[in-house]
Amino acid sequence: MADSTSIEWTDATWNPVTGCTKISAGCDHCYAERFSERFRGTRGHPFENGFDLTLRPERLDQPLRWRTPRMIFVNSMSDLFHKEIPKEFITRVFDTMEAASWHTFQVLTKRSSLMRDFLRKRYGTRRAPLHMWFGVSIEDGTKTSRIRHLREAPAGVRFLSIEPLIGPVGKLDLTEIDWVIVGGESGPGARPMEREWVRGIRDQCRDKRVAFFFKQWGGLRPKSGGRKLDRREWSQFPKIPALMAVAAE
Repeated sequence: MADSTSIEWTDATWNPVTGCTKISAGCDHCYAERFSERFRGTRGHPFENGFDLTLRPERLDQPLRWRTPRMIFVNSMSDLFHKEIPKEFITRVFDTMEAASWHTFQVLTKRSSLMRDFLRKRYGTRRAPLHMWFGVSIEDGTKTSRIRHLREAPAGVRFLSIEPLIGPVGKLDLTEIDWVIVGGESGPGARPMEREWVRGIRDQCRDKRVAFFFKQWGGLRPKSGGRKLDRREWSQFPKIPALMAVAAE
């Protein structure tokens, strides 16, 4: 677990699994792969095996030992619902998240139907606890079916990460969506993001009163273009009663 992160919308990261495989165009320039592969073959390094999918059971209890409440991005270096991760291991991750209820966990996936099915099996007709947020990542208008899968999941809090935004998304159905994050791609070969694509998403969020967070314009480096849209920063978070109660303590 990292007790700090440069990701603007979270406080910390927790990676009980690392490594992944590409599933759509948004994965083409994966920052996690680029970082991990730098250390392939380095004996004793956590990424000695590069970006190969790796279960890390020794990390499962890390959030339980972190007593100060934080927002924690789960599997920033992987996808918890990768088809090769055993369901039993995912269950152990959920056991930890449920037990560490003083934290807020942010789980993000591109494998939206697998997440929906897991949540349905675990929670049935109940909603997942409010301190566990579930989101899907989409990169353009061809992947909006993931939003439908998210809505079909019994999540208590739902969010979209539209990053990297590499094409227009069109009209979004934001019914029962609590939060939308938008960001441009960064790193070598970063694909450009059009200003109107971002404005279109922001305006839809405003119309539906959905919290909107603009992360970055992107470029060679994540901060290259800053994060202002129309002369201001957009850093809204969902107004979740349980979260607001923790903040007031």
